[in-house]
Amino acid sequence: MLKTWVVVPTRLPLVRRRCHACASERFRASGKFRVNANHKRIDAWLLLLCAGCGDTAKLTILERSNVRAVPPGLLDRLHDNDPALTAELLQDPAVLRRNRVALDWDGAWRLDTGGTERHDPEVIDVSVRFAARIPVRPVRLVAEGCGLSRAEVERLAEEGKLVAAVRLGARLSGDFTFTLKR
Repeated sequence: MLKTWVVVPTRLPLVRRRCHACASERFRASGKFRVNANHKRIDAWLLLLCAGCGDTAKLTILERSNVRAVPPGLLDRLHDNDPALTAELLQDPAVLRRNRVALDWDGAWRLDTGGTERHDPEVIDVSVRFAARIPVRPVRLVAEGCGLSRAEVERLAEEGKLVAAVRLGARLSGDFTFTLKR
């Protein structure tokens, strides 16, 4: 029996970055963009708010880009403060690298197992899909989805009753499958 589980974001992740005003290390995306044009060049930033003091910081989206090189649809979305664009840009590894920030997904996702039935079959095959790039350890997902402790999941893996093609203890943000034998 093949089941499909989905890791779904419940809110935007926090951005890990040091605040200059209060030394907090978490910012939340405000969902607003600032766009500045100077002749043929354009800059765009995503505005962030400090979780501690509310001070504003910026994530660079476009920097000194030629206006003609920017797709018109992207400019419209920036001007409209599109919330979907905020989520897309926070998922973009190039934006995160350019700004030297990381995301904090604690409490910002849930595991959808597709139902509440717990009839405990002898063998279960599960395909885990990620709706967004959320780094989670597979051990945590298996434990949460099957109602087991992490220690018990690790014991099952050592005994060969939990088989997966990925390392169960490492963070993963891509789809994977596993088989659990009871």
